[in-house]
Amino acid sequence: MTASNAPTTAEELRGVGLRVTAARVALLETVRDGDHLGVEAIASGVRERVGHISLQAVYDALHALTAAGLVRRIDPPGSSARYEGRVGDNHHHLVCRSCGAVADVDCAVGHAPCLTASDDHGFAIDEAEVIYWGLCPACSTGSSS
Repeated sequence: MTASNAPTTAEELRGVGLRVTAARVALLETVRDGDHLGVEAIASGVRERVGHISLQAVYDALHALTAAGLVRRIDPPGSSARYEGRVGDNHHHLVCRSCGAVADVDCAVGHAPCLTASDDHGFAIDEAEVIYWGLCPACSTGSSS
């Protein structure tokens, strides 16, 4: 462990039962350093860190990291999948209708009020996915001029 007691990326991978590889470490660090990245951007970031990696290997690693809970996949309608390192807090997203920019937003009021559905139909709800749509500041400024 490091002096701050924060686990290393390799320790996190081992902690969820995944084999540690240079590609997985680079991928997880790329996602965490990025901002709601698509697969191509992630692949590019991994290549900058470790050299060649196939797109299929990136998809495979993303699937494993998502299933292990180290990475979150978001699927804004009409857009390709995006990945982020902010996991486990049930936050939501803002998406720009014009440029596709994505930003995080916490639950509006209290502790995850969105997990209380008006009718849960007997489901044990543990996550809610809310997407707010609109124009980002750059696009709303550009469209008003």
